[in-house]
Amino acid sequence: MNTILNADGLSATPQAAGGGDLIKDGTQDTFMADVIEASRETPVIVDFWAPWCGPCKQLTPAIESAVRAAGGAVKLVKINVDENQELAGQLRIQSIPTVYAFKDGQPVDGFAGAQPESELRAFIDKVTAGASGGAALDAALDQADALLGAEDFEQAGALFQQILQQDSRSVRALAGFLRCMIGAGRLEQATMMYEQLPPEMLQEQALVSVKAEMDLAAAPPVEAREIAGLRAKIEADPKDHQARLDLSEALYKSKDKEGAVDQLLESIRIDRAWNEAAARQALLKMFEAMGPTDPVTQDARRRLSSILFS
Repeated sequence: MNTILNADGLSATPQAAGGGDLIKDGTQDTFMADVIEASRETPVIVDFWAPWCGPCKQLTPAIESAVRAAGGAVKLVKINVDENQELAGQLRIQSIPTVYAFKDGQPVDGFAGAQPESELRAFIDKVTAGASGGAALDAALDQADALLGAEDFEQAGALFQQILQQDSRSVRALAGFLRCMIGAGRLEQATMMYEQLPPEMLQEQALVSVKAEMDLAAAPPVEAREIAGLRAKIEADPKDHQARLDLSEALYKSKDKEGAVDQLLESIRIDRAWNEAAARQALLKMFEAMGPTDPVTQDARRRLSSILFS
């Protein structure tokens, strides 16, 4: 896919694009030329897949993206095992997806099953002896995440844009870019971009978290007097769980994440079963929105475990 950026600098729309000479469909008749001979010049990764294979539908787009991001340091040949059973038998393919890497005419590495994006990049870096540039993209992602954590949405967004121009299927970059738009107050644009992403990408945890954050951000604005009123209700009746739930949402909307989780944890401590565990469900949704690496999430998870198992 390519990434199209509009004039405001903080929106992007992925669209399909071919892989050119880097990515092709192969057969047992073309295997010698496409893989064995070609690998004498450039390492070739072979993806054995089938149309009915669920994990293949996750792996193949991800490995295509990683190959494009490698900038020509490696090529990809996709083999449909249903149509090339003799070849699959010769190479002892016992499950799919299976991936082999060929170099100088010989298989040098491989793996079976779907793999996360970071593992695919590491695999390609290993096969290409670091020539793929994957490490540089990972470093850029780390820098962009740090800027996002510091709420420098403009600089983080610009860096995520640059990464997406190199690898438009980077889930980490897409999630970060969407968070920049949400943080910059461009929720409508973020929602439009999210809705245009391929369905298989929306299953990735990073994008699930973004969806939870968008849902919370879509709540109506909260005025200070409304927060004060909810606090007064809780002071009058500490067991008013609905008021705690409403206050938690209001505090989160006001960017007081710590205060928001405090209210939910206290509600769980008092009565974890209230309204079919509504406070816990709200807390889990906040965890999704904040992400597993957020210090507030990590601290709240520890405190939740202490409450539940005390």
